[in-house]
Amino acid sequence: MRAIHSKIVGTGSNKRPEKLNVQIRNSWRTNLQLNMSIGNIIGYKKSLSVWQCLSEVKMGRGSPIPPMLWRKIVEQYQKGVSQRKIAKSLKLSSTVHNIIQRFRESGTISVHKGQGWKTILDARDLRAIRRHCITYRNDTVMEITTWAQEYFQKTLSVNTIHRAIRSCRLKLYRSKKKSYLNRIQKCRHFLWAKDHLKWTVAKWKSVLWSDESKFEVHFGKLGRHVIRTKEDKDNPSCYQRSVQKPVSLMVWGCMSACGMGSLHIWKGTINADNYIHVLEQHMLPSRCRLFQGRPCIFQHDNARPHTASITMSWLHRRRIRVLKWPACSPDLSPIENIWRIIKRKVEQRIPKTVEQLEACIRQEWDNLPIHKLEQLVSSVTRRLQSVIKRRGDATQW
Repeated sequence: MRAIHSKIVGTGSNKRPEKLNVQIRNSWRTNLQLNMSIGNIIGYKKSLSVWQCLSEVKMGRGSPIPPMLWRKIVEQYQKGVSQRKIAKSLKLSSTVHNIIQRFRESGTISVHKGQGWKTILDARDLRAIRRHCITYRNDTVMEITTWAQEYFQKTLSVNTIHRAIRSCRLKLYRSKKKSYLNRIQKCRHFLWAKDHLKWTVAKWKSVLWSDESKFEVHFGKLGRHVIRTKEDKDNPSCYQRSVQKPVSLMVWGCMSACGMGSLHIWKGTINADNYIHVLEQHMLPSRCRLFQGRPCIFQHDNARPHTASITMSWLHRRRIRVLKWPACSPDLSPIENIWRIIKRKVEQRIPKTVEQLEACIRQEWDNLPIHKLEQLVSSVTRRLQSVIKRRGDATQW
């Protein structure tokens, strides 16, 4: 019998070609693997061409045509082969006609991206939505949807407005909590910042910052977010637990750029008499230890125990220089950042009792590094600049 030999590139021997019986599923991955395997077989000569191999491939309905097959269809068309013969040899129907027609019109075989479904909101509508969202930042998505339906006179859903807001590079976030400032408070805030803007960093380092804060016993994450099915809404493990009256502690502390001062912890509220006792027992020793006889300025806010007449008389008798402080301005005090750092670290430790809470507070208070204190005190000048830039309004600090 007559043997047909073909030489394989890369091997030193002749092998008998095997019959290509290719069965391909309706998947583009298998078609792609077949094209790669056929592309590697380049040693066949006139006995078997590549496009004849592709003629054995049965393309599934909806499967993408490989670019290699596009080129073969165009090459056969340029050689004068009719579309019927090309389609019959490759076992394709209208695909050959579409590829050849695209080649006639554009001169290329690349597929153009389809226009798809037309969007209900054009670029002009998106700009109007962006302006409305920036003007009314506190509106809900439902309120924005109601406004958009009346403004554009179109039927719009909440999901459509959600996608429009995202396409405008906007997103719904939880707003930061800041103190409310009326017009008079903003004016005083602005004037105070303008008067103290000339202070140097060395002068701010001579200030003894003090404040009180409230710490509560938390029980971890109490179900604020839960992963469940629609039917598990009444499952006890999916409830959001809350403690009606959590156990809390009031903490007074003072700090400067030189280090941390004393810490005083008690239960309940504080009045002017108790506050004077705290100043005598903790503020005066901390001032002597941190500044060692150097002149310093004492800072506290405008709480009622701080501004009481007996408190002011005690400070005057002790010849303690007090920094005049504007109302509702916790963002200017570096010790407020200290409280946030300590609360975040205490919540991570999850104390279960009041004793554990007090121990965690004292440990975190003593572990604060000096460079962090210097960094916070040095930022007071930038805080004042931010107040002036915002015309007395709250800052990002």
